Amino acid sequence: MHSLTVPDDAAGGRLDRFLASLDEVGSRAAAERLIETGAVTVDGRARPKSHKLAAGQTVSFPAVEPVMSELAPQEMDIPVRYRDDHLLVVDKSAGLLVHPVPGYGGPTLVHGLLHEIGGEGPRPGIVHRLDRDTSGLLVVARDDRTLARLQSLLRRRRIHRSYSALVRGRPASRRGTIEAPIGRDRRDPTRVSLDSDVAKPAVTHFTIAELCPGRTLLDVELETGRTHQIRVHLAAIGCPVVGDRVYGHGPELGLERQFLHAARLRFPHPWSGEQIDVRSPLPPDLAAALELARGGDVRAEPGFR
Repeated sequence: MHSLTVPDDAAGGRLDRFLASLDEVGSRAAAERLIETGAVTVDGRARPKSHKLAAGQTVSFPAVEPVMSELAPQEMDIPVRYRDDHLLVVDKSAGLLVHPVPGYGGPTLVHGLLHEIGGEGPRPGIVHRLDRDTSGLLVVARDDRTLARLQSLLRRRRIHRSYSALVRGRPASRRGTIEAPIGRDRRDPTRVSLDSDVAKPAVTHFTIAELCPGRTLLDVELETGRTHQIRVHLAAIGCPVVGDRVYGHGPELGLERQFLHAARLRFPHPWSGEQIDVRSPLPPDLAAALELARGGDVRAEPGFR
């Protein structure tokens, strides 16, 4: 069950429109379905979809599950970087959703995995996720017992997730740790921020990998895995991810998405204990953007200060 406080700028708005704006719901149709079942409450009472919200009220609603008809196996070209009888490490492309969400009818990674390894449920074998426009490595279990063991490793922070991120500006130190709780923004429920009534602990480590004119390539490692954590934390220290439309300055260097790539996964195998260490090179769009950043004159770029 999710619970959110209505922000000031949503006061006076309809309940169904507020729900539809949330990532957890995703569409007006999904919001209406939830309200019709009576599962949505405002300050503990079920309300109609046209109910006008007041600032400070608490809206509670259950998780939205995709319908099973959306989960038919589909043959897809999914690069597999590691494979054995228990698990896969796959390389997700940018623009591909990990699993279905309400209001989106296109193929997702889960559809491809159902064809690749089989399985049932809204996220068969998925241990952790990546944003739609973030590319890179994900570990996927082939069976429920392996999934449980991998989830335990994740909770105990034994799965090390490293990212390549190109950011604007330069951090104040060559390496550092950002430790700042984040959650749904109290004024804009479509965003994540440090200014939240439901903030959860979040820790991000970074190291400078390369300096470019006006920009910096960082190696980033997650200690926790909150929604949009890297993007929010780097923006909070004045170094937003290049190309980030939500927390940064939008398209640049020819990119149509943020420069964020899950480049490395390290973890002990859940059955043998053998150390698994898988790497993924930068995809072509990010590699091309990095080359532009290396030789670019930022003074000639519109909007760059």
